[in-house]
Amino acid sequence: MLTSVVASLLLSAAPAMEDDQLPAAFLQTVKAHSTYGNSLADGSGVLGRKSSGSVLGVDSVVNWSSYFYQADFFAYQFTWPYTMVGKPPFGQPDSDGKTVIRAPVVAVNVDLRNYDGSPRYVNGQRLYSDATQYVTPVLQSPVFANAWYDSSERPTQFTDAIQRAEFYRASDDGWHTLLQPSVPSAQTMVLVRGTYRFALNADGSCCFYILVDANAFGAALFPATPSDTTTPIGAAENAGDITTHDIATFLFPNTYLYIGTTANCCILGYHTYDTEPGDSGNGWRERRYVLNYSSWISPGLFGAGFTDVTALSHEMAETFNDPFVNNATPWWLAPNFNCQNNLETGDVIEGLPNATYPITMKNGFTYHPQNEALLQWFAGQTPSSAIHHAYSYPDTTVLPTAAVVQPANCNPPQ
Repeated sequence: MLTSVVASLLLSAAPAMEDDQLPAAFLQTVKAHSTYGNSLADGSGVLGRKSSGSVLGVDSVVNWSSYFYQADFFAYQFTWPYTMVGKPPFGQPDSDGKTVIRAPVVAVNVDLRNYDGSPRYVNGQRLYSDATQYVTPVLQSPVFANAWYDSSERPTQFTDAIQRAEFYRASDDGWHTLLQPSVPSAQTMVLVRGTYRFALNADGSCCFYILVDANAFGAALFPATPSDTTTPIGAAENAGDITTHDIATFLFPNTYLYIGTTANCCILGYHTYDTEPGDSGNGWRERRYVLNYSSWISPGLFGAGFTDVTALSHEMAETFNDPFVNNATPWWLAPNFNCQNNLETGDVIEGLPNATYPITMKNGFTYHPQNEALLQWFAGQTPSSAIHHAYSYPDTTVLPTAAVVQPANCNPPQ
């Protein structure tokens, strides 16, 4: 009898949850991802061996273009152009093959507000989540710090190692595409109640994680006009903290996106670019600020498959392979059942049991960047011209064979 009375008192003493508050374990029930047979293609894809130069008429990060040949399911299209970051790997002399790209890491704190826009408190604690605490761990991660990979003659960054594996036979030892990180001023995203859900830390502080409606998040992240400084991207652009020649990361604290309802969750990051008009100073070329939104992922939120820099490594690798998010490919069906027709190297592998590649860095922390599909997988090239004839990297066993071309949306014709 005494035990039941004590239990009742404890339950009555526990603070009631808000109507938009979620239990800490909710993320264990959802799928984490990033965003964004019968075949005429018999594994005979052919990669081009030269570059057609950079994309013309735009002011953006250094880039180069090439192509591969592969028949789509109905043999309508055979040539597939693509654009990648850096300099072309074909025939570059050692002295001219290295590209260093400035890579600002902009911490974005999240300020959760009431319906009327006033600061929100729960149990006396402000709903404000600090992203700056994750900047140092990110800078010390394989995305920006060097580690050993067998695709490089010396320690290098994670994404550079993947690119060198992808073009292993075509590139010289001096061909590298490297990120030079910087840390500009932190920004703050203000979200009004109704556009977000949240879970508190064990001590009642904000926040174990935050879920945000994807449409509201996009509206709060991107500037509405070139002079808009009320959003993180707009403020960073107008302050000169990010430029069109950079690859910028907007780093969030355990902040994930849902579409429509929290049952359709969670997007942990995406890569894209912000478009702004040119002027006489840049020859009236369209300005493209290449960037990614990526969230730091604290251990245990999604299990072993997604943690620390999994999302950031995924988005940075995809940025290198598809900076303007327009590299089309034949339709493919991945082992994780993603069905797409674009050169999204991380989407092929995300969510698989062996999706991540643990790397212990000098700071003693073991990071979990994601394995990536290589160009040869999308092109159906057999055998693969990548390192070790692989279709994935750094773990070359994740994708043992090339993609099999699918009909549109992976639905067989009726």
